[in-house]
Amino acid sequence: MAEQPMPDKSGPSLNPWQTPLPLWRYIVWIVVLVAFSWYWFGVSQAPERQELAYTEFKDRVREEQVASVVFKGQTVLGEFLGPVREEPAAPARVGVQKSQPAPLMFKTVLPPVDDPALIPLLESHGVEVRAEAEQMSWWASALINMLPWLLIIGLFFYASRKMQERMLGGGPGEMFGFGKSKARRFRKGSMEIGFDDVAGLENAKRDLHEIIDFLKEPERFRKLGAKIPKGILLMGPPGTGKTLLAKAVAGEADVPFYSISGSEFIEMFVGVGASRVRDMFDSAKKEAPSIIFIDEIDSVGRVRGSGLGGGHDEREQTLNQILAEMDGFEPEQTVVVLAATNRPDVLDPALLRPGRFDRKITLELPRREARLKILEVHARDIPLADDVDLENIAARTVGFSGADLENLMNEAALLAGRTNMEKVDASILDKARDKIVLGAEKETVLNEEEKKRVACHESGHALLACLLPHTDPLAKVTIIPRGRALGATELMPEEERYTLSESYLRDRITIMLGGRIAEKIVFGEVSSGAEDDLKQATILARRMISQWGMSEKLGPVAFRRGEEHIFLGREMAQARDFSEHTAQLIDDEVCSLVGELEQKAQETLSEHREQLDTLAEALLHQEVLEADQIQALIATDTQHPREPAVSGQ
Repeated sequence: MAEQPMPDKSGPSLNPWQTPLPLWRYIVWIVVLVAFSWYWFGVSQAPERQELAYTEFKDRVREEQVASVVFKGQTVLGEFLGPVREEPAAPARVGVQKSQPAPLMFKTVLPPVDDPALIPLLESHGVEVRAEAEQMSWWASALINMLPWLLIIGLFFYASRKMQERMLGGGPGEMFGFGKSKARRFRKGSMEIGFDDVAGLENAKRDLHEIIDFLKEPERFRKLGAKIPKGILLMGPPGTGKTLLAKAVAGEADVPFYSISGSEFIEMFVGVGASRVRDMFDSAKKEAPSIIFIDEIDSVGRVRGSGLGGGHDEREQTLNQILAEMDGFEPEQTVVVLAATNRPDVLDPALLRPGRFDRKITLELPRREARLKILEVHARDIPLADDVDLENIAARTVGFSGADLENLMNEAALLAGRTNMEKVDASILDKARDKIVLGAEKETVLNEEEKKRVACHESGHALLACLLPHTDPLAKVTIIPRGRALGATELMPEEERYTLSESYLRDRITIMLGGRIAEKIVFGEVSSGAEDDLKQATILARRMISQWGMSEKLGPVAFRRGEEHIFLGREMAQARDFSEHTAQLIDDEVCSLVGELEQKAQETLSEHREQLDTLAEALLHQEVLEADQIQALIATDTQHPREPAVSGQ
């Protein structure tokens, strides 16, 4: 084994005065100096005094051995008339007696009880009496006066050392730890969630599996000329599993994983966000290959220059640093950035371009098969009764996200526990679903007149849903107040709709107007209970006219209105792409469409007035009607054959 060369000690020695002493050494020297001064001037130079008990002090006065006394608060300092001889406590040597001179000064402490005979006693024996104000010792006063300066000097040295560390390799904003990244670091095995715990999202998991495989075996891809994507953006509505998928990546990856929220970069101090970005990326580069996950990136990644304040906003500086770091990766540094957002439309284009976020993964609401798998995952730890059919629940939860389905199972478990049930049955799941979809039952008590009006209103919705051909199947009608509504009519789509036909939209608006028209037919007037129906019908009609080209007068032209995300100052700089005359035409067409469909609803309900009264009467007595009960109350010959739903193309 070859001998390693010894370090050369003949070189020039380092001048010790060029190396600053650590802060703790300065503090030690100051403490030692203060202690020495206190001992030398406050202790060693003080005259030796004999401690006397108060009774002995008075006896010495009576024996006329006391020359003078000085009162300092409760302490009495005195001086004897002459040398006083006292016997030692123990002989120095057996058979030899020695006497030692006692100190000429003495000290005693006055008792807390006032002694009125003390002053006359002192005066009668000719003792000189003086009094001095009780003052703090000079060394204690000096220490108190020096303490603020010591703190200032210590803070100065601390700031100087931090500044020196920053100049030797740190970044701006790192003083006092503000510039340090708050990203949480995960190792393999610390995260218990894996891809098996994420139901559905097969395409997204496939893309992320590819990234994990690249990090584990980069040579398998590099020999084919492949380069790892620098950034992957997870996009989708809230609750679709973006953060859960990132946690699954942390559980599957055998590399360091850094997780942080976009809002954690921002502080009130200028430059702190950019410093934290630098610190996080530096840590990830040192441990490459690694993964960085930024949740809610839209909090720092919004379009620059969108406001009125210019480009010096702290959020924009943080975004600029993220762009620089993602563009500055060296080829051999395999650092992948995962980001999640539900607002990709507000992100800066420079952040979305290839080279930064090369791959964009869109997470949609789960389909029926995926909903079934999600329900099975969340039902693992919940005891289910034999009558529970998860496939039926998956079919009845169209539009539910993964978070909604998890909440559904949790609400069912809470309801079962509240009623002391050992298992969750189908009725409990139905109640939990109604609570999520329709809202919790309220304690509002309606009078008889209001109850009749609500029953008539909901019967109008339900009857049109049964009579019109291009609608979703009717599921349930209730007049039990839930949430913000006094009643509800629920339609359950047979399958997901990805395109909406004009006939389906027209019938949907007609159903929305059915409750108001039913009140008008039965009571001869309308009420404020149709406020939300009118709002939703107007929004849908305006989209049909201005965005989906379903107007003969306007033709196949789309007129944007209210589509952009509202930024401060952004709408001021955007010119409207249609004239005032066109806006008037849009308003006229919307009013014409809603009025036409309202007339259709009135004609249909007037023609089937008997069925309307029958439904309202049954609903008034039972409060809740299921689909099969409604079908039994309505004559079958009045129903139109239902057309199949339009699926995605």
